[in-house]
Amino acid sequence: MPPWLPRAMLLALWLVTAFGLALWLFVRLQSLLMLLLISLFLALALEPAVNWLHRRRWPRGLATGAVMLLALALTMAFLSLLGSMLVGQVLAFVSEVPAMARAVLDWVNTTFGTSYSPTTLLSELSGASGVIEQYASGIANNVWGAGTTVLALLFNALTIALFTFYLCADGPRFRRVTCSVLPPRTQREVLRAWEIAISKTGGYLYSRALLALVCSGAHYVVLALLDIPFAFALALWVGVLSQFIPTVGTYVGGAVPVLVALLEGVWPAVWVLVFVVVYQQFENYLLQPRITARTLDMHPAVAFGSVLAGVAVLGAPGALLALPMGASLQAFLGTYIRRYEVAEHPLLSTPREEEKPAAAPEEDGATGSGSPPDPSEGDERRKP
Repeated sequence: MPPWLPRAMLLALWLVTAFGLALWLFVRLQSLLMLLLISLFLALALEPAVNWLHRRRWPRGLATGAVMLLALALTMAFLSLLGSMLVGQVLAFVSEVPAMARAVLDWVNTTFGTSYSPTTLLSELSGASGVIEQYASGIANNVWGAGTTVLALLFNALTIALFTFYLCADGPRFRRVTCSVLPPRTQREVLRAWEIAISKTGGYLYSRALLALVCSGAHYVVLALLDIPFAFALALWVGVLSQFIPTVGTYVGGAVPVLVALLEGVWPAVWVLVFVVVYQQFENYLLQPRITARTLDMHPAVAFGSVLAGVAVLGAPGALLALPMGASLQAFLGTYIRRYEVAEHPLLSTPREEEKPAAAPEEDGATGSGSPPDPSEGDERRKP
């Protein structure tokens, strides 16, 4: 046996054992790591506001607490308004479903000459509603399971809040401890990456919040003019969902106001649908490029793909973390990847560039055209 073989076998055994132990710890601590990841990105998003207050002589702990309380108040207001809208409007919509189904079937039978029976459809809807009521009563009877779920969610929320507070309030100290074990050159790179993450994550989320505010205000004006009930809650729903779920969020969020407007009549629902589509185009081409010019503007396809990837990897929390993670990754790539000048090619030119006439060749001796001058001629002219 070669003398190095026992050492190699022992090293391989240690590597396999260490990998198995690390995998076991990752599986056991997966929920805790997820909470830490959510807390880290929340701290990155809140730190620009905390730094702004800290520069105005606020203690860092007090500034962090004030920003977190403001964010909590806004979240609770949104959820309370959304809950009141859902409880009232869902009950009203369910009560109007039979009449709406009868009207739609009458229109289909009159237009296409069919003979669908409203009675059969209403009986099927009644059967479906009975199944839903039975499922809801089963959930209501399981009080112990519901209470355990609520307590688990409350504990996770408090854990995230605690980690977020310490990561944001003690951010400089945490970075100092991290850099103390790194060489000076690596310290500069780590601090540079951390600064990019704070700037891009906070800037992207704040720009999205501003876009959500503008979107909510515009939809509130239209819904109030059309006399749609719960106009403020519906506008807030559309504004938040359209900005934090890219590409399809506007249409998914706009479906609820359209359904609520349908209770008031067909034409209000049509006008709401037209406004949702028109506002989406206005935001994509005029409003969003101006607001996100100083932060980080992600392409809609990249943002949508990031959300799908986050859901596939991390589940529901991944959908919320996908946008800041994608924004930070795009900033890192733009900072550290070297770019080269692209050669001219017909496949790389836009239609407007193709329509431009080719520049006329300049006369001999003009700067920047023709063959470069012979350096020996200049030497001869400089001779006495």
